[in-house]
Amino acid sequence: MRTSAVLRLAAASAVAAATVVAAATTASAHVIVDPSSVPKNTTDQTFAFRVPNEDDNNSTVKVEIDFPTDHPVPSALVAPVPGWTDKITTTKLATPIHTDDGDVTDVVSQIVWTGGQIAPGHYQDFTVEFGALPEGTDKVVFKALQTYSDGNVVRWIEEPQAGQPEPKNPAPVLTLTAATADDGDSPSAAPSAAAGAKPAPAATGGTTTTAAAAASSSDSTARGLGIAGIVVGVLGTAAGLLLGRRGRGGDAGTSA
Repeated sequence: MRTSAVLRLAAASAVAAATVVAAATTASAHVIVDPSSVPKNTTDQTFAFRVPNEDDNNSTVKVEIDFPTDHPVPSALVAPVPGWTDKITTTKLATPIHTDDGDVTDVVSQIVWTGGQIAPGHYQDFTVEFGALPEGTDKVVFKALQTYSDGNVVRWIEEPQAGQPEPKNPAPVLTLTAATADDGDSPSAAPSAAAGAKPAPAATGGTTTTAAAAASSSDSTARGLGIAGIVVGVLGTAAGLLLGRRGRGGDAGTSA
């Protein structure tokens, strides 16, 4: 009877571990902007639009990021991504944005990357540097369209709402927190997947092409695996205790 209980407990351990890993992977498998939160007066900050491939059989072959025009980003530089070509589209503002470097009348409204591939089980960071952040808002909502090699397009355009469950296809959201006490010239560090990339100026119709990129597994998946390991360890300890008790019971019967 105790042997059956131990087997059932071991099976439950495996199921629990698999559930934790699956939950962690599912929760992170959508397009995000990294970092996702910065002070409002941050300048010259590097961001990465992280695009994971959720399809088991097809590669991602096109990524489109649409910038908001109601609270536009005054200026942006795009870092070259090996194997990909970027195309930047700008739009003219009805009311110029006043900055320390002068009035800004043209802002980036869309960036599209094509020519490369994100294989199943991988992700790619697309790095952009913002010279300044929008004013008069606490968040910047982008819209992302992800095209697969079979023609399927996933639209990450649903804006998450406070107090509501996360939508099926959430849009990347950059949260703007209270301004810091300094002048806003905070140094920025490029995301790890794009470290060392030199930004190229954004311009209408501009393109950049380089060699193929290597992708790495996501940090969130690693955290999920760590949680799964803890679950397995705890349940494995319980299984060991049951086996120990069974062994002691058998010794007692022999001595008697």
